[in-house]
Amino acid sequence: MIETTQHRLRLPSRWSVGAIVIALIVVAPILAVFGIALFPKENIWPHLIATTLPRYLMTTAKLMFGVGLLAAMVGTGAAWLISRYDFPGRRWLEWLLLLPLAIPAYVGAYALVDFLEYAGPVQTGLRALFGWQNARDYWFPEIRSLGAAILVLSAALFPYVYLLARAAFREQSASSEEVARSLGAGPFARFWRVGLPLARPAIAAGVAIVMMESVNDFGTVDYFAVQTLTTGIFSVWLEGNNAGGAAQIASVVLVLVVLLVTLEKISRRRMRFFNLSTRHRPVAHVALTGWKGWVATLACTLPLLMGFVLPAGVILSHALDNAGNWIDADLWQAGLNTAIVGGLAAVICVAGGVFLVYGVRLSGQRLPRLLLPVTTIGYAAPGAVLGVGILIPLALIDNAMADAIWNATGWDPGLVLTGTAFALVLAYCVRFFAIAQGAADAAMGRVSPNLPLAARSLGRNQGQVLTAVYYPLMRASIASALLLVFVDCVKELPATLLLRPFNYETLATRVHEQASLENLGDAAPAAILVILFGLIAVGLLARANR
Repeated sequence: MIETTQHRLRLPSRWSVGAIVIALIVVAPILAVFGIALFPKENIWPHLIATTLPRYLMTTAKLMFGVGLLAAMVGTGAAWLISRYDFPGRRWLEWLLLLPLAIPAYVGAYALVDFLEYAGPVQTGLRALFGWQNARDYWFPEIRSLGAAILVLSAALFPYVYLLARAAFREQSASSEEVARSLGAGPFARFWRVGLPLARPAIAAGVAIVMMESVNDFGTVDYFAVQTLTTGIFSVWLEGNNAGGAAQIASVVLVLVVLLVTLEKISRRRMRFFNLSTRHRPVAHVALTGWKGWVATLACTLPLLMGFVLPAGVILSHALDNAGNWIDADLWQAGLNTAIVGGLAAVICVAGGVFLVYGVRLSGQRLPRLLLPVTTIGYAAPGAVLGVGILIPLALIDNAMADAIWNATGWDPGLVLTGTAFALVLAYCVRFFAIAQGAADAAMGRVSPNLPLAARSLGRNQGQVLTAVYYPLMRASIASALLLVFVDCVKELPATLLLRPFNYETLATRVHEQASLENLGDAAPAAILVILFGLIAVGLLARANR
């Protein structure tokens, strides 16, 4: 008997389709940047290459490598001292060294300039102490410079290296230390020849994050008048009114970011270390007494002072001196706007991340699984780049929709997508989707496969399994992801500046605009609120890395 029935084409489930749609929405702005750069209305590549692009590229490279090197030295050194030695204040400093993550780099820049400028307390005190009359009587380093930008960004970002390096040092076995010590290796030799090579993949990952955040920064470099690729996007687009040129610069930024991510993955792939011992013994802390202990305390305290205490103290001082600004209606309107767009973005982002991960797990198809890691690229893409990739396509769609509705009904709906906070929420979702996706993937991975199988055997459909089985077990991870995404939305500046509607302020844009006008008193209350939100994220991070 000849079988004539054909196998039916297996249609993808709604979960697979939804996962693919979410992944494409996240990736679309990145693809749009390259599309606009390749087919601009006005090709200014020759002009950019002949004039500003080499300068932007060189300054960005100096900034990236300067911040990466300094953050690596500070973060790795602090992590080694914390994980290997016992000295006064070590238990407190182990967690206090995470506090600089609560201070956005641009807030640190405003505080440093206010502290060190001609009318600031440092130079005023020097003139009073030595009897100098004006700036011609003494030399003082230039504050608004590339070197100062490197210092500020390093102070704000070194905890990324510290956190990963500390984890790597803590996971190392005492056996390697004992072997090195038996061969006569001193403290520095054990660090340089044993501890550092074993932790190098983790340190490389932290440095890659620091360098990507340096490329993303706009507030610091703009305030210090340092021309980077990110400031170039703003100047070419907003001042030169050339969106295609901005997309071309943005494509260069994306290539740099992809190169950094690729190099970091290659470095980790080529360097793998395994603990062959059946019993892992952690390295015992060596007690540092006398002056050595206090030197170690000072070495770990200086980055904390520079990255958190100084900026927080300067901003808090201005906030207290200008207490009347706390009742400014514009401040609280900016706070309300921040809460609305940040809250919406956090909810949508986390819901999309859970849906995507669940859909990929249910799908037996290859495409959703391939798209899952691609969706994390938004976190590496600078906010200014996302602004280009989102605003230009949305503006075209917005105008086409408005024209179609006007021709059909005679009613002008206005700009629905770009005239509201829609574009801003979309940018936040794309930028921080990796946080939500990573949290959902990790939480679902901890759920035993037997539980959803048991629910399915009892007649529950896939949606009910998600809500009745996975959600109760994932609740804590989802709450943490919501808070982390919200806090990152509060601090995000470049995308907010480009995509916010007209006359729409958030806490980040209020801090930037007031500080740019040298009005730190008005900027201080908003900056304090941003720092408080940042402290929430640091608390979650410290709790997760106990």
